Amino acid sequence: MGIELTALHWIYVAFIVLIILFMVKRLDTTLISILGIFVIAFVATGELTSSISGVFNSFIYAITELLSTILIISIIVAMSRVLTKTGINEVMIAPFTKIIKNPALGFWTIGILMMIISWFFWPSPAVALLGAVLLPVAIRAGLPALGVAMAMNLFGHGIALSSDFIIQGAPKLTADAAGIPVGDVVMASIPLVVTMGVVTTVVAFYLLRRDMKRGNIPLVGTYDNSTEQEQTENLLTMKQKKFFAILIPIAFLLDVVAMAVFKLQGGDATALVGGTSVFILLLLCIVAYKKKGLDQTTSYFIKGFQFGFKVFGPVIPIAAFFYLGDAGFLAIVGDHLPESSHGIVNDLGMGLAALVPLTTEIAVVTLTGVGAITGLDGSGFSGISLVGSIGNLFGTAIGEGTATLTALGQIAAIWVGGGTLVPWALIPAAAICNVSPFELARRNLLPVVIGLIVTTIVAMFII
Repeated sequence: MGIELTALHWIYVAFIVLIILFMVKRLDTTLISILGIFVIAFVATGELTSSISGVFNSFIYAITELLSTILIISIIVAMSRVLTKTGINEVMIAPFTKIIKNPALGFWTIGILMMIISWFFWPSPAVALLGAVLLPVAIRAGLPALGVAMAMNLFGHGIALSSDFIIQGAPKLTADAAGIPVGDVVMASIPLVVTMGVVTTVVAFYLLRRDMKRGNIPLVGTYDNSTEQEQTENLLTMKQKKFFAILIPIAFLLDVVAMAVFKLQGGDATALVGGTSVFILLLLCIVAYKKKGLDQTTSYFIKGFQFGFKVFGPVIPIAAFFYLGDAGFLAIVGDHLPESSHGIVNDLGMGLAALVPLTTEIAVVTLTGVGAITGLDGSGFSGISLVGSIGNLFGTAIGEGTATLTALGQIAAIWVGGGTLVPWALIPAAAICNVSPFELARRNLLPVVIGLIVTTIVAMFII
């Protein structure tokens, strides 16, 4: 396929293997990630000063890419602290306690709501909308914060994002690359999405319940142990609490309506939710603290940003390393890849596709593998055009199954990179629930791998 794999590609693979081993052994990956950035930059440029500078520049690049997520998490956390301090959250969650009465209902209710909202507006704003309100309800029902994060993550960034039935951003990219109608990819993906979704969530819930019975999971998220927990104070009357408990959901519901009317998606939808949260925070501080409202507003913003950067701090080095696999390489290191290169990760995927013989079974396994590899950059979307083109190539070679192969590669790429296995991609759910993104990634690993294996086998029968 005309792809030249250089020493840079194999060094990148070696460090990925090291990072995975460190994660499995529950060791910190910061040192390995920084060494990986340095070594790759040094091999590419041959200059010591440029390589050292490359480490710092990679951090800047990673922070820039993650900044919108850091902001929305920080603002949501700041707002939720005001809700807790004033006691409004107690009034808001009261109706949900009648529905979510046990851990099982909590897991599946939150998951299904997350999936439905994510289909229409993508997962990031859905996490912000659901997390702050339903997390306390689920914990009261006995579902650990980690279980809430898993439910939002698997149903939102997994099922909803990989299928993308409503917005059709993902199937449009893969269909265009495969040269087939988008409707064909959507229809072909339905049995695969159902298989992947059912297997992964059932396995995840079974393992969660098993560890809950063993007492291995704390009920409340404790990732940011140093964060001061807000205690409810008598700052508002009951009438005021009820008023705001109604006003706040209406405000977010109007956001949902605005998203639908003005067709706001992804970052635009997240920004709308974030801006609404800022105004809610301002209003509550002024009403609750009166003359001290301005000072308290700043205080809550500071607490929110402290939380956001504490959560993201350990993630930035590893995110910086994986961004080297895609567009980040050019921005951080420079133009040191072969002219035919499409980025290190995409090159590896295309190289793998070029090495295997073309039978139905191997084609299916290869599309899953290529999709998973391209997802390692943490985007999920950067490699789905590649899997579309490879799906077309394999489908033409074996004489059938182009749409199914394309849909399978899309599902593998987004489940891995869109936010269920790559730590920084699943930070929104982890941060809202105050759990470690690395622990959440480890929790998701076995269910997602089992799901991908079963879905790959099902795809063989469908073709």
